[in-house]
Amino acid sequence: MMFLATAGICVISCGKSSSSNPGTTPGTGNPPPAGHTVSIKNMAFSPATLSVAAGTTVTWTNNDAMTHTVTEDGGSFDSGDMIQGATFSHKFTTSGTISYHCKIHPAMTASVAVP
Repeated sequence: MMFLATAGICVISCGKSSSSNPGTTPGTGNPPPAGHTVSIKNMAFSPATLSVAAGTTVTWTNNDAMTHTVTEDGGSFDSGDMIQGATFSHKFTTSGTISYHCKIHPAMTASVAVP
């Protein structure tokens, strides 16, 4: 019986912890500015097209139950594997339309337009 009680405590207290709060602006604890976020859910990036000013940082959050990536088509940025709840941010510094996809699910595509 003592073993079960100890195991129960470990299940409650030994869970995965994180030093950062997913979905917050790095270093501030505040949510990213509205319009500068992309949600990954139901095998899609939402919004699929985003327009931001040069110098803007966009944050993606994986709200899906499966792993995804945020990978620029030319390879200039790549989030690596993002598990559920993970975030990735990238600052867009030059104008143009930047297309990206999920390396794991190539049919998932989207773009960021920087006027």
